[in-house]
Amino acid sequence: MNLNNIYELRWKVLPPLAGVAMIGMAALALVTAPTEVIEGDVQRLLYVHLPSALASYFAFSVTAVCSILFLLKRDFKWDSAAQGAAVVGLIFTLLTLITGSLWGKPIWGVYWQWDPRITTTLILFLIFSAYLIARKSSSLDSDKSARFCSIYAIIGFLDIPLIHMSVRWWRTLHPQPIIAKLNPALPDEMLLVTLFSVLAVILVAAWFITLGVETELLSQRLLKLRAIAKINISEKS
Repeated sequence: MNLNNIYELRWKVLPPLAGVAMIGMAALALVTAPTEVIEGDVQRLLYVHLPSALASYFAFSVTAVCSILFLLKRDFKWDSAAQGAAVVGLIFTLLTLITGSLWGKPIWGVYWQWDPRITTTLILFLIFSAYLIARKSSSLDSDKSARFCSIYAIIGFLDIPLIHMSVRWWRTLHPQPIIAKLNPALPDEMLLVTLFSVLAVILVAAWFITLGVETELLSQRLLKLRAIAKINISEKS
């Protein structure tokens, strides 16, 4: 089986796999996982909040890698892939912020705190929002704009390590990483549900990234067809 055949499996494998995983995640999070003694049922937001954050990191990692490949190869398919992944990253970053706020209200008493991790996550959302605005406002085949935005995306990606280390570098209300070194404070049942939820959401993110990349590639093809059509019309006239 060659690489093209493997790539074609994305249409047959990813959607059902992601769908089954999400159904399993919902069942585990709502039924199987025990209720947290102190926080109660609101703690079940963990099974969406943490996977969404990791999915956003995954998507923006794809954006950064594709941006590097575009700078090296000057092939606009990599620029399209970077844009498609960035859209998915923004969706999951927004979901992370929303679920974090919903979780924070009953625990902290407010929906929002200018906590280091929360603030750096908001900055990540703003960085890649600006990236997409800048890229979409320019011509899809503009090499100068694509190069500038690729460099910007690579630099913007550096906010992710900052988010990850923020709970260690600064005083913060946000909990420490709960899966680091398989934290024994997290019961085995919760840990297993959390790990399964991460897998399920990453599969969904991979499917969304695939759709986003395909959409951007179609936009590039449409742009080329329009350019060809204009040339043909000008030659006939």
